[in-house]
Amino acid sequence: MHVSNYPRVQLVVPVFGVLALNPNDPRQFFISFVLLWIVVGFIVAQLSGWAELATHYRSTNPFEGQRLRFRSSKMRLSMRYNNCLTVGLSHQGIYLAVLFPFRIGHPPLIIPWKDISTTAGKTLFWSWVECRFQQAPSVWIRFYGKLGDEILSASQTLSATPTHFIQA
Repeated sequence: MHVSNYPRVQLVVPVFGVLALNPNDPRQFFISFVLLWIVVGFIVAQLSGWAELATHYRSTNPFEGQRLRFRSSKMRLSMRYNNCLTVGLSHQGIYLAVLFPFRIGHPPLIIPWKDISTTAGKTLFWSWVECRFQQAPSVWIRFYGKLGDEILSASQTLSATPTHFIQA
């Protein structure tokens, strides 16, 4: 067995030039992971437009209606919510909520039908329905396949006032 005369060196990672983290310390790793998770959640909400929708359409009451769990969508800047959305359809409008672990920065939304305009289209392989919103015109959400068809159908049957529909 060879014993070195050199002292054991701890690896310390500087973060932002102010704070030093030791990746071998589980407490520091856990705190860093949680902080990173929170920051990323808020950044994704800002980039996708969810935060902008929340300023106008945040849900304060429990949703009552049909819920479709573990669904996917695409929002602006190609931000994807894959298998983590709950989409609800009722006479109130579209209900959108993100799965609990990803909900940071993503409060549940209820968007009334009167504020939604829909566009249907088709790519080479998939059909899609895109929703745009009166109170947040720069934000869009695209739903693919059967979910898009269900939203388009619901927008025409559940809403008190017909939504604007455009065929792309």
